[in-house]
Amino acid sequence: MKFEKLNENKIRITLSMHDLEEKDIDFHDFMSNSIESQDLFLDMLEEAEEKIGFKAKDCKVKIEALAMTENDFVLTITKILPEGNKKTLYTTPKKKPKVKRKVNSINESCLIYKFNSFDDYCNFIEFMLHNKLIDATKIANKILVYLYNDNYYLVLSNLNITYRKISTFFTIITEFASYIPEPDLYLCRLSESGTVFIKNNAFKKGFGYFEKNKI
Repeated sequence: MKFEKLNENKIRITLSMHDLEEKDIDFHDFMSNSIESQDLFLDMLEEAEEKIGFKAKDCKVKIEALAMTENDFVLTITKILPEGNKKTLYTTPKKKPKVKRKVNSINESCLIYKFNSFDDYCNFIEFMLHNKLIDATKIANKILVYLYNDNYYLVLSNLNITYRKISTFFTIITEFASYIPEPDLYLCRLSESGTVFIKNNAFKKGFGYFEKNKI
């Protein structure tokens, strides 16, 4: 984990997948602003104060996250002065929450993402295609889409953790869909009450459609 002080009110923190594993933070928890990721954030602020003198206790801060490489993430943290913009702010609590960390890993047997509409799913497929992520068809052995309660659920079974763009894929999908916790249990609900909307391989079929129609 690397800390850089850009000015008195802004710092940059670079962390890797390895850093997340050392902190026992699952990638999806980190990307979904879970209590675990907030706990990690407070740890980083304490470390930033110790290493580079960035004091943010009881301050409002703005956080910007960006995936720079296949395994690195950059967090730019800016302290907001009282007269600053009040939107999209995160207030650091006075006390660090007591949280039992989850010991998860990225090689889960099943991952599920919820899209609020089929248009959202199509936008995701089109975005991957335009950004040359067509090899995402290799990310899992089985990729299908369920329709359940007017929402669309992407199910990735037997994840291929050797896929070289895996972190890029996860960064992109969080812009279009939300991660479903405890996916193995939720898959049972989808199997019982949902309908298979796109059979394997959902990505390959989606890419084929957009390429055929030159969208």
